[in-house]
Amino acid sequence: MQNFAAIDFETANSERTSVCSVGIVIVRDGEIVDKFYSLIQPEPNYYSYWCQRVHGLGHEDTDGAPVFPYVWSQIKPLIAGLPLVAHNKAFDESCLKAVFRCYQMDYPDYEFYCTCVAARRLLRQLPDHKLDTVAAYCGFDLLNHHHALADAEACAHIALQLL
Repeated sequence: MQNFAAIDFETANSERTSVCSVGIVIVRDGEIVDKFYSLIQPEPNYYSYWCQRVHGLGHEDTDGAPVFPYVWSQIKPLIAGLPLVAHNKAFDESCLKAVFRCYQMDYPDYEFYCTCVAARRLLRQLPDHKLDTVAAYCGFDLLNHHHALADAEACAHIALQLL
């Protein structure tokens, strides 16, 4: 796969609609050509202790952030015609579908691929198939794990090798 958009969401709480940041990495002809990152005001707008502990985001980061429909209006032209790739697509795809439903937006049935599934199939020798483990195996140093853009970039590097 040489053309795709790697995507990663972070959530504020256990609700899939509570996306509070998104990272997108655009790959064309096997090269990263664009990156996009935005904070998002989550819905519902509260942060669980555990989610905050994972990514470090809180109200002070997102209270002035745009809502999802505005952010997606910026992303939509960047990803037009591209399949989406995520590490653990079950999570990211469910977040995307949930937030589209929450804001009563028409979901365009994005084609999604999963680097985690590919890693489980192709890299059985690894001790686990977490993003940072697979990224390291693929030669990508994931320094800022759980930052949506860093995770999307790691996913893009993995996808270029495994998909």
